[in-house]
This record gives sequence, structure tokens and C-alpha cells, in this order.
Amino acid sequence: MSKSVLRKQYKALRNVLTPEQVDDFSLAIANNLLKLPIWEKRYYQLFLTIAEQKEVDTEFILNILAGKDKDIILSKSDFEDNSLTHFLLTDNTVIKKNAYNIPEPVDGIEVPSNKIDVVFVPLLAYDTKGNRIGYGKGFYDRFLADCKPDVMKVGLSFFPPETTVFAVDATDIGLDFCVTPEEVFEF
Repeated sequence: MSKSVLRKQYKALRNVLTPEQVDDFSLAIANNLLKLPIWEKRYYQLFLTIAEQKEVDTEFILNILAGKDKDIILSKSDFEDNSLTHFLLTDNTVIKKNAYNIPEPVDGIEVPSNKIDVVFVPLLAYDTKGNRIGYGKGFYDRFLADCKPDVMKVGLSFFPPETTVFAVDATDIGLDFCVTPEEVFEF
């Protein structure tokens, strides 16, 4: 199945979820994250939820990170070159939705990609080998390519993996883990 067909399929699957299901599944994902061997790290990049896309609600993860006194990094999209700039979340961080309804920091203390230890990766679909399909612009593949080699890449999904392994491009970067409401997959 092509990436574009899988994108449509998983957007449709998410679209039929009720707000209660999104909330319950997101809480279960946050609880399953606690099973991962990632909590001794310092810098955690977290995407903020695009509610209109029925993405995993990362507010629960944000609360876990804050409770563990971790440095939380939020990213801002540049649609001119499909890149991300990363900012430390502080009490003064102003969050604003961009033209694509992506909540992101307006500005702040910039953090280079190579300082980040753990990245929570948004996705639409993934397979049993840890290959992922995002929205198709390559933001996260470019970002992950700039991270240090041992950065932990954690996908978040409401659904189990596709059993058919995806065709991958040379620029695609796979996941180390994917966390669902039911289980944790390690790749």
C-alpha cells in the first residue's frame, strides 16, 4: 500500500474516534510511556497536539515530564524549508497556533537538535520494523537527522503497527519505540 493511501486510511481511522476515546487512549499511552527506559535523560522534545487532526493528546505527557522536572523542548515549524526550530518550554513561553492549527512556541530560548535526548514523534502509521509515515513533509526526518546518533525516538499511536513493512526512502528515520494504549513496541 502506498504512503498516500495509508495516510488517508489512518486519518479516517482517527477521524471516527470520539473525544472520549482520544482522551482515554491518550491517557493510556502516557501511562505506558512510564514503562520505557528513557526517564534518566534530560532534554525531551514533545509535539503539541493538533486537536483538529485527532492526534494523541500530549498534555498528559507534558504533565509527566514537568512532574519529573525534565527540560521540555517544543518546536516551531518553518514551512518555507520544512524545518523545525526548537525552544525550551518556560513559564514565559507563549504558544500560538500557526496557519495549519499546529500549536507552537512564538519564540524563546533556542535549543539545538543535538542537545535533545528523547523525541516524541508524531505519526499517522508505522510498521513492525519501526518505519513511520507522517504527514509527508519530512519535518521530523530532517530534524532527527540533525539529532545525536543515540537520540531516543518514541512514536505515539492509537493503533497497532501495520504488518506489511513499508518501503523506505534513504532519508526516512525509524523509531526506537512506539507506544499505543495497549502496548509498547520496541524496534
